[in-house]
Amino acid sequence: MNDIHTTASDPPTAGVSTLDVLAAVLVEVVGDDLLVDTEITLDTSFNDDLELESIEFVALSEKLQVHFGDRVDFVSWIGDMELEEIIGLKVGQLVSYIDECTR
Repeated sequence: MNDIHTTASDPPTAGVSTLDVLAAVLVEVVGDDLLVDTEITLDTSFNDDLELESIEFVALSEKLQVHFGDRVDFVSWIGDMELEEIIGLKVGQLVSYIDECTR
């Protein structure tokens, strides 16, 4: 799963789902131990399941920039959320946002 490498000029298509790309990015951010302990699904919580810390959100933002370019503005998207929304954020919400931006 973590062998998926796309760039802004190589969008996630041709059989690779946005969830697969995001899961690979999360493994890059959090580390391979994530694969052992957690299956990343649309219902996976960034806070409760992945226990992402603020610095990891920064790294996630940078990786998304590399993979999707300016089409996915993670910082602005998450910046419009209230703290409770960020704490409850699920992988599926980010997948939906990425899909919206990359259509």
